[in-house]
Amino acid sequence: MTSIFFYDTQIGKIGIGQQNDKIIAIVFDGEKYDSSWEEKDTPFKKKVLKQMEEYLEGKRKTFDIDIYINTTEFSNKVLKEISKIAYGKTTSYRDIAISIGNPKASRAVGTVCNRNPLPLIIPCHRVIATNGSLVGYRGGIDVKKQLLDLEMRMRRKLER
Repeated sequence: MTSIFFYDTQIGKIGIGQQNDKIIAIVFDGEKYDSSWEEKDTPFKKKVLKQMEEYLEGKRKTFDIDIYINTTEFSNKVLKEISKIAYGKTTSYRDIAISIGNPKASRAVGTVCNRNPLPLIIPCHRVIATNGSLVGYRGGIDVKKQLLDLEMRMRRKLER
């Protein structure tokens, strides 16, 4: 059975989608999700929420959560590459396209970022335009900026 439950966070309401003991979706407030999903809170979702809260408080840099994603081979390559972006760092859509061996696929990389089923956990907010501008985040540009600012602040604090 697949279920979802929405929680209030520092960046707004976030839904956590679960199937068995794996997270399958992070849904921002107002986004559509499968209407057949049961709305149900679970201990597993609370564990995921706790890790998200620790991340949003600057106490966590990575997530230790069982995930399941069902995407295309191309999307899997992109999401795997995005997962390698270090906390507090950014890279461009073009650089991701180059790193997966498809230098002309910048727009397709952007599409994968926009459809990332697990934003925050797979940190697509760390992917920016080649010119450094913040574009295209499912949670909104304001949320993308908040997440990047948080990471930069925490990174600078650790480097002192």
